[in-house]
Amino acid sequence: MRLRLLLVTLALLTTVTAVVSSLGAPLVPALARDLDVPLEDAQWALTATLLAGVVSTPVLGRLGSGPRRRPVVLGGLTVVTLGCVLAALAPSLGTLVAARALQGVGLALVPLGLAVARDVVPVRRLGGVVAILSVTTVAGAGLGYPLTSMVAGAWGLDAAFWLGAALTGTTLVLAVALVPADSSRPAAPVDWPGVPLAAVGLLGVLLAVSRGEVWGWSSGLTLVPAVLGVALLAAFVRRALRVAHPLVDLRLAVRPGLAAPNLVAVVAGVGMYAMLTLAVVLVQSGTPGPGWGLGRSVAVAGWVLVPYSLLSVAGSRVAQLLSRRLGPAVLLPSGCLVFLVATLLLAFRHDTLADVLVAMGVGGLGSGLTFSSLATLMVPHLPAGETGSALAFNQVLRTLGFTVGSALSVTLMHLLGGVGDTGFRGALLVMAVIWVLAALAAWRLDRRAPV
Repeated sequence: MRLRLLLVTLALLTTVTAVVSSLGAPLVPALARDLDVPLEDAQWALTATLLAGVVSTPVLGRLGSGPRRRPVVLGGLTVVTLGCVLAALAPSLGTLVAARALQGVGLALVPLGLAVARDVVPVRRLGGVVAILSVTTVAGAGLGYPLTSMVAGAWGLDAAFWLGAALTGTTLVLAVALVPADSSRPAAPVDWPGVPLAAVGLLGVLLAVSRGEVWGWSSGLTLVPAVLGVALLAAFVRRALRVAHPLVDLRLAVRPGLAAPNLVAVVAGVGMYAMLTLAVVLVQSGTPGPGWGLGRSVAVAGWVLVPYSLLSVAGSRVAQLLSRRLGPAVLLPSGCLVFLVATLLLAFRHDTLADVLVAMGVGGLGSGLTFSSLATLMVPHLPAGETGSALAFNQVLRTLGFTVGSALSVTLMHLLGGVGDTGFRGALLVMAVIWVLAALAAWRLDRRAPV
């Protein structure tokens, strides 16, 4: 009975953190209107969350190893709850972005939840449990979109963040009662000098990508953070390859059996968030009737993600069936190709709400195929002591993809024709090309993996 309750708590942990992350995308256009700021500025309410998730995931993955895992999980949930409360009370965009960064710590808790599951679940049930916990991060985002959008539409943006505080607070109470400590392994050291290199480096690159259209691509305001960001990230990579206990073990990431899931984690993150962000912009832009944009409310924009959420769960079941029938090597390429179909559908058929719903449903199927397979494919190739670190790195890559997709989608639309049909279709076609390359690379890398 206690194991069952613990698994419910872990599922709620992964789902709630996804719901909290969804407090960004469907609310961005509404934030831009309410705060009277450009859409690119309001987008930082989402990008800040994802950036914080990228940086905090390896840190909490290291801190949360061994005997420190329970206090790290509880501390992380506390930070997320405080971030939700601060966002509900935020008087300005700057305060809101800071609050959303605190919420991003929740994304770092997902690999810790998977590590707990590996320790407590019998081997015969582990694959199915890991797959379910993995897909709840995606399904939770899909469920969070309509839930938070409906609350925001009915009672205002602050009510949506109060809802997030209530959900994470409830999860914290359950975690206090049920999450076990792990004293079987020693605590891992944390490479603290690597943290600012990764954080400031990513921030510089994302600033350049998201603001280049406004500042000018050849402007010093764009080039300075871009060059500084690339230099710091290069220093981070160099340090990670030299120190004994790097923040992120890059050598582990490219081992056979791990390279394909790590590559697809990045691409799927970019493609998923780009498609979701562009769909939300489409639904809320314009006015009802002929022309680009559907002119619907923030609540409707949230509900179009329901098919995505439901079919992502179905996609995880399809992944298990394909793995049994055709072998695991087909999972990631298949997920990429289904995502490709969804992207093309949205690019060429988006005149009605029904068109968007169909595209989101197909995207959810691809999402379930892809995200439920990542951890399942990785775990058999990992020693128990490296599970948390490797899954944390995969989560870093996935969240990095989310971050880039969030920042890049609107920027691409502006670059390729502006907020309208031309820019919208152009941005999605760029994503389509990336999905083709990812499917080919995943197939090639999977063939290197040991059986």
